[in-house]
Amino acid sequence: MDHGTHVSTGSAGADGLALAIRLLLLSSTALVGGAGLARPLTGAVSRAAGLVVAVAAAVSAALAVTSVVVLGVNVVGGVVHALLTVAVAALVARPSVVRWPASALVLLVVLETAHGRSGLEFMLDVVFVAGATTWFGIALAATGVGGWRSETVRPGPLVLALGVVLTLAGVVHLVVAAPGFDRRLYTTAAGLTALVVVVLPLVVTVVVAVSLRRRTTVVQGYRYGAVGMVACFLAWTAGAAIPEPPELPMPGVPLLATASLAGHDVPILVSPHRPGRNLVHVPASAGDGVSVGVEGDDSVPAVLRAGAQGAWAEVHLPPGRSDLVVRHGAAETTVEVDTGTGAGPASAVGSDGPECASAALGGLVAGAREVLATCPADALSEPDADALRKLVGYLAGRGVPAITLAADTSARGRQAAEVIRAAAGESRLPVTEEQRQDAALVVVSGWSGASTTLTRAAAAQREEPAYGYGVHLAPWLLTGPLASTVATSSVPLRFDPRAEPAVTFTVSLGNAFGGERPSVDGYRRWLAARGQQADEDVRLFATAQVNVMPMSPDMPHAPGMAGIGEGAGHWIEHGTVIPVSLPLQP
Repeated sequence: MDHGTHVSTGSAGADGLALAIRLLLLSSTALVGGAGLARPLTGAVSRAAGLVVAVAAAVSAALAVTSVVVLGVNVVGGVVHALLTVAVAALVARPSVVRWPASALVLLVVLETAHGRSGLEFMLDVVFVAGATTWFGIALAATGVGGWRSETVRPGPLVLALGVVLTLAGVVHLVVAAPGFDRRLYTTAAGLTALVVVVLPLVVTVVVAVSLRRRTTVVQGYRYGAVGMVACFLAWTAGAAIPEPPELPMPGVPLLATASLAGHDVPILVSPHRPGRNLVHVPASAGDGVSVGVEGDDSVPAVLRAGAQGAWAEVHLPPGRSDLVVRHGAAETTVEVDTGTGAGPASAVGSDGPECASAALGGLVAGAREVLATCPADALSEPDADALRKLVGYLAGRGVPAITLAADTSARGRQAAEVIRAAAGESRLPVTEEQRQDAALVVVSGWSGASTTLTRAAAAQREEPAYGYGVHLAPWLLTGPLASTVATSSVPLRFDPRAEPAVTFTVSLGNAFGGERPSVDGYRRWLAARGQQADEDVRLFATAQVNVMPMSPDMPHAPGMAGIGEGAGHWIEHGTVIPVSLPLQP
């Protein structure tokens, strides 16, 4: 019967009930199983001890049945669990027989507690649960029996040895499974639980050791120790169901966090995570009405930004640690930030800020936690410069009369414009900034400027023939909002957005950030975090908001076949990106 860690239901009440059932079920079962294991070593059982076993067995059996009805656990497992518990309670007066159902019941507790674990975590679960269960049985027997069957049985040293083993298991668990040796150890439920399973067994061992030396307080020592050990067992069992706390924010490293609002988790991106102006990004799936601000200050609504996905708010953050307040309607929560004292890149905010944040998000999704030192708009990379040269060569080879160039004043925009003009000059291809019917529009600005340019181009094309030789985008402009502005466009790329690595990134990004679609620089940083790079030959890819396999609206897709842009693996939602050239030559 699976009582392991379950995915959150989104309901605090439902999840709390499941956790309560888990804790009471496993602790009561451990008590019954331990009593059954220790029974062959003891004499007659007192009425008080027998009553404790009977009550614990009744609770365990009832909760096992309840788990089947309420939590939907395996019916056979629930029934077997209940029957074994009842069998131990019924056979507790027969030492030679009760050991067998008790052994099976203890094994069941071990498996249920360690469900879903592997390796060292599984071994720790086995050691701790088996040790605690045995401790329960010996402690209960020592306080409620008419002596031990053999003089060689010395419960005191055995209990002390078990206490030491449990303490060591807790220490190993603290090292390998605790959230970290930082303030999360005493400020989060996961950290406190990891501390409890070290401190309580140690305290219980000391209490029992002192009581054994004072012989007159042995029974009291076992009783107090039992209370502490039960609490420790509950903490260990609950630890598997407590989510791991997020990593602490690091100054200068863009922060990817989760805000829980009205039972829903909303991903939050803070960039550059430095004192002063910062962009806070939430995905479109978060809905309208999200606002953010520093605690004590007015909130800033998250709004759309030209060329970017989702919603964005510009917030001033103080130096050092503070709380970012996130609101959505009546719901409110806080996200801890730590900006340090240094300064971030100037282009991390302003018109090029969303592109910079989206690039950083790609690395964060891959697990990289690097200080944001530069943004894509700070310089034109050599791979992009080479792609632009080859794009001009391709256009010249097709006899394009002229290029209409749309750039901006960023460092990358100026450098890209120089590359386009130099390459066009070598091919004697005129470059202008004016709209022409017989020209190819080449856009090398940032996202915001490209959004304005493409919106105007789409309007011009609807009114009269314009840019008869197509609309061509710089590699960094391959995003859903930009590609969907015009009917079709082309972009020179060193990777195929349909290939396995790009699809993996698209799915990973969507899962981590509310269905967000990818950006080229985000993909590059994701690859870099994995020790890879996009180094294929440059090819021209076309983007279009069309379905390359038209079907009537009521015609279903073939089994396993998604429509264009449908599903998490597509680079552009409701669109297609396909190669339209062989590798481009210099």
